Amino acid sequence: MIDAGTDSDHDPASLAGDVTLRDGRVVHLRASCLADEGELLQAFERMSQEARYMRFMHVVREPNRDRLRSVLASFPECGIGIVATVPADDGIDIVGSTIAVFGSDRTRCEFAISVASRFNRAGLATVLMTALIDEAHRRGIKEMEGFVLSENEPMLRLAKRLGFKVKLDPDDASVRICRLTLGDR
Repeated sequence: MIDAGTDSDHDPASLAGDVTLRDGRVVHLRASCLADEGELLQAFERMSQEARYMRFMHVVREPNRDRLRSVLASFPECGIGIVATVPADDGIDIVGSTIAVFGSDRTRCEFAISVASRFNRAGLATVLMTALIDEAHRRGIKEMEGFVLSENEPMLRLAKRLGFKVKLDPDDASVRICRLTLGDR
């Protein structure tokens, strides 16, 4: 899979490598960077309304470019971003991405993930989340947390398979909170 580097190495280049998915397709995993903004915006445009709703938990018609730019600029200091790319006529397409934004105490993070529909059920979400979990652990994160719509059954199944505890959000019955304690992995 990918080479996560050593415990003292926080070089984003250490998150790079090719991965063969269950269906035989190969994606290239690497750390995200500011230069990915355009490709991430293209990936957003290719998302269905339903996929956007599942990812952002509300209707999103236009991406928040300032927020995207801010999050990308914060990596790797304040979080982790990993993208999965494939060759495309214009260079590459981002077909999956995952992020973890560190909390102020740097022991917790909040994660999010998005996978292009044409890569659903190929194992890409598992690959991305596993890489994110491994990198978060390597970076000293003790707990990961994510908020998932109750109707997003594929993500909830994945979270459970990866060891996350899934609980009802006490403030919103339509949301589940997925938490993973990163002990000795």
